[in-house]
Amino acid sequence: MEMQDKIKLFLAGLVVVAGIVGFYLIPDGQGLLRALAFVASILLAAGVVWTSAPGKGLVVYANESMVEARKVVWPTRKEATQVTLMVFVFVTVLALFMWLVDSSLSWLFYDVILGRGG
Repeated sequence: MEMQDKIKLFLAGLVVVAGIVGFYLIPDGQGLLRALAFVASILLAAGVVWTSAPGKGLVVYANESMVEARKVVWPTRKEATQVTLMVFVFVTVLALFMWLVDSSLSWLFYDVILGRGG
């Protein structure tokens, strides 16, 4: 990253900090002005970041992500329902298996080996 970009990112951070400080310096009775000051600092910082190389890279990445998201083939309602039911069945069978193993080990250790069963 070039020094110019580092300076821009540092400046954006200072703008956000200034917005936070400004938010707390404005009296409580002026809530709308407080919120606008903070939002304005965030927007100004975003504009500064957007002009830097990392900011431009983020915009390119976001655009490419949107293109890829449009290529996603979503399952039909029937497919989604079937997969959901299979997950529920699998979880139920696994829970029963774990309960059986836990009960068996508990019986083995407490009743048979240690003789503490009731």
